[in-house]
Amino acid sequence: MEAVVTPAVRGLRVGCQCLRYGTSFRFCSTGMTLDNINKPAIDRIIRVDHAGEYGANRIYAGQMAVLGRTTVGPVIQQMWDQEKDHLKKFNELMVAFRVRPTVLLPFWNVAGFALGAGTALLGKEGAMACTVAVEESISEHYNNQIRTLMEEDPEKYKELLQIIKKFRDEELEHHDVGLNHNAELAPAYSLLKTALQIGCKAAIFLSERI
Repeated sequence: MEAVVTPAVRGLRVGCQCLRYGTSFRFCSTGMTLDNINKPAIDRIIRVDHAGEYGANRIYAGQMAVLGRTTVGPVIQQMWDQEKDHLKKFNELMVAFRVRPTVLLPFWNVAGFALGAGTALLGKEGAMACTVAVEESISEHYNNQIRTLMEEDPEKYKELLQIIKKFRDEELEHHDVGLNHNAELAPAYSLLKTALQIGCKAAIFLSERI
């Protein structure tokens, strides 16, 4: 992250794009500014994605608290490290786009950790079932956002689309890791997956709006 620290203007680099915030803001390659974007739509996208990545971090933290010293610990840690990068990026975008976080972050903090630890107590299969359910929901959600931005203006939102697509692909990798580590052998796998995905949809709906 590169910062030009002045009272009025600060800069930061996010991947291939250059953001300016304070009195001005733009993406280097597209010239997107706070004045020419669909601000309500972008606010919803960044707010809910930040909340989702925050929740995912807490889930993996809970899983590591239970399974960190087992043979599956390094696998969970690797996925968690990627989620940390996702959260860092959305923290930067929250500032750059002047988006307030959801008021539910304290709840997701506790609920995410409890979900991660609780499913991990079912064994590594339970933890992986949680990963499959959550990452599948997040990937579908990212796909919906990609469609929205493509329909609105794919060139204007080019860099944001690149970020979301990259994270979507990494979430799908986590989904596949879960399946490869016997997620489907978790107790009551289908019921567990369905319940978790209903919870994810509710979390997405709420975090977009409040």
